[in-house]
Amino acid sequence: MTAEKNTQKESSGIDDKPVAIVTGGGKGIGAACCRALAEKGFRVGIHYRTSQDAAEEILADIKGEGFLLQADLTDMDQVEKMVRQIKDTAGRVDVLVNNAGMCINDSIVTMKIEAFDAQRSILRGIWFLTKRILRLFMLRRSLGRIINISSVVGHTGNAGQIPYTMEKAALDAMTKSLAKELWGRNILVNSVAPGFIDTDMTSLLTGEIQQNILEEIPLGRMGKPEEVAEVVAFLANQGSYINGSVIHVNGGMYSG
Repeated sequence: MTAEKNTQKESSGIDDKPVAIVTGGGKGIGAACCRALAEKGFRVGIHYRTSQDAAEEILADIKGEGFLLQADLTDMDQVEKMVRQIKDTAGRVDVLVNNAGMCINDSIVTMKIEAFDAQRSILRGIWFLTKRILRLFMLRRSLGRIINISSVVGHTGNAGQIPYTMEKAALDAMTKSLAKELWGRNILVNSVAPGFIDTDMTSLLTGEIQQNILEEIPLGRMGKPEEVAEVVAFLANQGSYINGSVIHVNGGMYSG
């Protein structure tokens, strides 16, 4: 890089702020995480797959303190392109929040193998994105944070959600294993496992199912995306002696 380009980069302020990447940042928990991280002083990379309008709204909410990233995480070429964009746009990554996911509901008897593979493919994408982002962490040699958004059902199980519960349980296993692999590299890896949170996904549940869920929650209500984001922001900005852990945010329905 020439001296002129270095000067341009410095004058742009590209390296002035820590950078947090949030996958699935346009809606629900991801959107709340983007807002919370921006409030903590991060420049936020807001990833989305198809919900561009929602992602643009979040960017406006955080007053432009970020940038948009579009990619289908199940497509490795698109993941590679996104990582290059992060490097060119931000020049660094301090926090990666693996929030993006999908939920395909069906029983093992009737579910097609294609549906199972679609659910599994998102985990593959999360693994590959993390692998590629790690290079940016290691180049900086400063404290980095990886925060995986898993789920209470990865610990309790849930009928009709076997592939989804497998994915979320695998994320927590990845958290614990990656924390050990990165021993001595100054990168913290943790999971946040939400319970039933009031999002678009849970709003699709019938009233009867929602009532059954509420009866299992000692606090007697669903959580808010912002309550999950508070924990994510804490891990991103503080929590310097928390590593390889799964933090449950579920109103007491599971204590693990």
